[in-house]
Amino acid sequence: MGIVPALIGRVVVVALRQAGFVILRQKGSHLFLKNFNTSKVTSVPMHSKTIKKGTLLAIIKQAGLTLEQFLKLLGR
Repeated sequence: MGIVPALIGRVVVVALRQAGFVILRQKGSHLFLKNFNTSKVTSVPMHSKTIKKGTLLAIIKQAGLTLEQFLKLLGR
């Protein structure tokens, strides 16, 4: 398992969009994304602060990705 990077919401959304996710809607400061191929749905907080490690891992898990797959989407 790789090291979990410190990321902001915008970077996470870019990676998820590369994985086939589409922005459904925004409620408050959270974006909701869905992958219509896998029917997976996740939400990403769009704060200016970095996303906490546990929250980022939960987003990756909800997206149906492994940490390694997610890091490849980021180019790491």
